[in-house]
Amino acid sequence: MAESKIKSHGYAAHSATKPLAPFSFERRSPGEHDVVVEIEYCGVCHSDIHQARNEWGGSNYPMVPGHEIVGKVTAVGSAVKKFKVGDLAGVGVIVDSCRECASCKAGEEQYCEVGMVQTYNTPDKQGEMTYGGYSNNIVTHEDFVHSVSPKLNPAGVAPLLCAGITTYSPLRHWKVGKGQKVGVVGLGGLGHMALKFAHSFGAHVVQFTTSLSKTEDAKRLGADEVVLSKDPEAMKAHANSFDFILDTVSAPHDMNAYLALLKRDGTMAQVGLPDKQPTIEMGNLLFKRRTLSGSIIGGMAETQEMLDYCAEHNITADVEVIPIDKINEAFERVLKSDVKYRFVIDMKSLKQG
Repeated sequence: MAESKIKSHGYAAHSATKPLAPFSFERRSPGEHDVVVEIEYCGVCHSDIHQARNEWGGSNYPMVPGHEIVGKVTAVGSAVKKFKVGDLAGVGVIVDSCRECASCKAGEEQYCEVGMVQTYNTPDKQGEMTYGGYSNNIVTHEDFVHSVSPKLNPAGVAPLLCAGITTYSPLRHWKVGKGQKVGVVGLGGLGHMALKFAHSFGAHVVQFTTSLSKTEDAKRLGADEVVLSKDPEAMKAHANSFDFILDTVSAPHDMNAYLALLKRDGTMAQVGLPDKQPTIEMGNLLFKRRTLSGSIIGGMAETQEMLDYCAEHNITADVEVIPIDKINEAFERVLKSDVKYRFVIDMKSLKQG
């Protein structure tokens, strides 16, 4: 492979308050273990908005967001074994890790104790800032690139690289399956994938929502029951009955209402990250030996396992495909929950900047 840097273009946030705009930049020179992917589709995650607008702090500008990437391999390094030119490939939230800590050695790179290198807004091992998938290409070590089945719609696959694995991983970790009653809190990009997976795994799935207008859609996606979380009597009817609840909501909300629905030894896992920390009533944990836990994405092996499972069971995200010049409008619509259920950018719409 050529030693020169790769010319790239995309859309970037130039400050926390400015709209995303066209941006030209360079990717690193590909090494012997690197894969170059021409990006075809990139999902729009709520965390892209948080970081572009510096709502979590630590944002670096200019920032090219995007970590739900699907595209075609256009070049491979001399030592690459897993990919060849023309393969369909995916890149998710992580593009590197220390590879030496206990978490990395256990295949849990997302919990790297040195700190994972994220697909954007993180210095890589050479000290250069990473740029994400709102762009025409990406260069990534083959260990952090995933094989994507051509059987699936690639636009629907893109959100699996974050929304998919973020829900698949905790459902697998807590061994959700037949004979279990499982709750899903929130019906957005994450929640709709949680519904699909929990249903596919054979659980009895209950969707919690603040809007009864979502009932029909929730049942289409795999819910056996739909509960209006604002109705105290409807909630009370499910007290002490759940084996597992997956909370996908990022907005501040009362988790205690859901903890009270767990049976003895039940678990609630949080995958949404509210910017205001909730108050947990300890009695909800103590008196039924309940567990409140959390989870982020998955390791490289588990992410590939999830993609293979989706190919086998024909599972993809429900998406609305947009041209990249609609990205700022899409951000505003995400904030209003006005998407079913994930925006995906068609990168053919990206013109040379």
